[in-house]
Amino acid sequence: MLHRTVMHIDMNAFFASVEQAANPELSGKPIAVVGGHGRTVITTSSYEARAKGVKTGMAIWEGKRACPELIIVVGDNRKYTYTSTKINEIFQDYTPDVEAFSIDESWLDVTHSLSIFGSAENIAYLIKSRIKHLFDITCSIGIAPNKLLAKLASDMHKPDGLTIIEPDNVSSILEQMPINELCGIGKKMQRHLNMMSIYTCGELGRCDEARLTRKFGIVGRRLKEMGQGKDTTPVVPFGKEDDVKSVGHSSTLERDIDDPAEIRRFLLQLSEMVGSRARRYNVSGKTIHLYVRYADFFSSWGKQTTLKQYINLSDDIYRTALSILNTVELEQPVRLLGISLSNLKHQAEQLPLFEEERRKLFATQAMDSINDRFGSMAVTFGSLLPGKEKAGSHVIPPSWRPEGVKNIDVK
Repeated sequence: MLHRTVMHIDMNAFFASVEQAANPELSGKPIAVVGGHGRTVITTSSYEARAKGVKTGMAIWEGKRACPELIIVVGDNRKYTYTSTKINEIFQDYTPDVEAFSIDESWLDVTHSLSIFGSAENIAYLIKSRIKHLFDITCSIGIAPNKLLAKLASDMHKPDGLTIIEPDNVSSILEQMPINELCGIGKKMQRHLNMMSIYTCGELGRCDEARLTRKFGIVGRRLKEMGQGKDTTPVVPFGKEDDVKSVGHSSTLERDIDDPAEIRRFLLQLSEMVGSRARRYNVSGKTIHLYVRYADFFSSWGKQTTLKQYINLSDDIYRTALSILNTVELEQPVRLLGISLSNLKHQAEQLPLFEEERRKLFATQAMDSINDRFGSMAVTFGSLLPGKEKAGSHVIPPSWRPEGVKNIDVK
């Protein structure tokens, strides 16, 4: 039986590290990267700031309270997406089996590359050296028999770590490891398992499977396997992912808004962002979901509607989202808006039957063509023209990928 050798590569404090590398004046200083001007939360902080208690998700004022000398840097998503894309290209020099987990994390299956490069450890050092030389940033790498353990290993020694979990050492490493260290066990699942007196991976791996399935259904078996360090999930290379289930975008607004006209304007902008990606990858959908978060941050709602026909034109997405919004009386000013298109199908190229619909399609195709060539919103709807302001902070979503339908325009 061939044992797999999987690497998980996690860029250290990625956004902050990229900013420090781009601006030597920030090197060695406590900085926090935020998604935009105004009141956005901290998306990441440098290790110098983390040492002072600054954490991801803090409001700016909380970060300043923890570290008065904290330097706030507005994120530059172009730099991050460019750097991430180039780093993933480096990975493909060592194996075609590269799966981007997020903008700053990837898995590599190097099983069939070992005969070329000697060992996984050697590959790791080559990758570290190239990233440091080209971008002046560091990464932590975990090497293990599967994706679950490789992710666990990369978290063990940060920053700039390299951790190897050998197959023979899995049981001893997991015995006293807290369950929340495993990727896939969040706070809610941890609470449920703790209520069953399960606190460590060793205890989870020894737990009776029937007991777990009674509590969690079919997930119970997977939980037991996780506790034992088992994971047969393959590394899925670019272009071989399962068909995407939805196309969506959300944005935290620069300020809370309650003006209906302004809300409609941002809805139209988000609809164009969703529609343009759906059209680029030739998918259309029947279900539109609208998500709203209020100014108090904690209150939110989401509603969806399913149409009889498939759509991907921005105007159709917008009108459907607006019809959902009109069924709700907003209780507070709006902080965040999100739209997604789901219930998807790949569509064949087909002209609409009616002349008016054909004109709208041709106009949309012309706008897409210009925007693909000259950049997002080079041509846009008239109501979006004044200033061409973006809808909000544009924090890069966790679903971002270097290519494909999840390659969101984050300018």
